[in-house]
Amino acid sequence: MNIFRRWWYQYKFRHHSVKKLFEPYRGEELVSLDCETTSLDPSSAELVTIAATRIQANRILTSESLYLTLSPPDSLDAGSVTIHKMRHQDLRHGLDAREALTQLLDFIGNRPLVGYHIRYDKTILDRYFRQMFGFALPNKLIEVSHLYHAQLERQLPNTCYDLSLEAISRHLDLPPTERHDALQDSITAALIYVRLKHGDLPALISPG
Repeated sequence: MNIFRRWWYQYKFRHHSVKKLFEPYRGEELVSLDCETTSLDPSSAELVTIAATRIQANRILTSESLYLTLSPPDSLDAGSVTIHKMRHQDLRHGLDAREALTQLLDFIGNRPLVGYHIRYDKTILDRYFRQMFGFALPNKLIEVSHLYHAQLERQLPNTCYDLSLEAISRHLDLPPTERHDALQDSITAALIYVRLKHGDLPALISPG
């Protein structure tokens, strides 16, 4: 978000608690974010679950993670259940979207957001936020697959790489996960970020 738009939102929400969201972030924490949705089309997908995990330097605060389930959306059908494995009965105690997004805002504040395909998640969240609150999330985005690719390019320029979450995790020697859900994927993205920022990237080829 450019500086002029930030100023506009700070003025627009000058008497509202969300004003601080549009101030530049001065801290050192980040938040790893992931969402499960009813489809892979960000223009129409509806939120099913949201998860977020704080990162402090090389520490991932899993004990303080946020995990929210939403009420079953209208587009939840058998096809979408195959994507995220969340059925209507799993969401019967879910939050309405406004309450879930309010809790998410309280958790993330204006911290930078880390994730795998984070722009996909933010596109969907922004659609909800614009509809319900009148603004899109202003947070800076950090895509872990881009960080990973940039480091590999320094080893083997102009080479094709497998940038799937599973392949990145294997190459970085991260622990395997039994089930992918929003919380686990947010933690995995956080682990990738910390490993890339605070560890050595394993060589793609062994010296011989």
